[in-house]
Amino acid sequence: QVQLVELGGGLVQPGGSLRLSCTASGFILDIYDMGWYRQAPGKQRELVAGIDGRGRTNYRDSVKGRFTISRDNAKNTVYLQMNSLQPEDTAVYYCNAAWLSKDYWGQGTQVTVSS
Repeated sequence: QVQLVELGGGLVQPGGSLRLSCTASGFILDIYDMGWYRQAPGKQRELVAGIDGRGRTNYRDSVKGRFTISRDNAKNTVYLQMNSLQPEDTAVYYCNAAWLSKDYWGQGTQVTVSS
């Protein structure tokens, strides 16, 4: 069964950090383009960070210098390290794996930044 499971969300104060993980089962993600997306209430889902099969990364402007995406192919896992979190980072964060016609999503994990 193909599955992506996200962990690591929660409540954090402004300026704090969280590390999200996304572990794949049922397929090997080393050839997949992986992405972290987020969706805030009333807003469209947006790409936060991506990493391709060669390890090349891209980030939306608002998170550059604060977020880092990485992958550990041996663990079949992708991470999103989030530092200096701000209230506007509050959203449900989703993991995505894409390769050719295959496109998989995780169930999402809530990140809330609030004092």
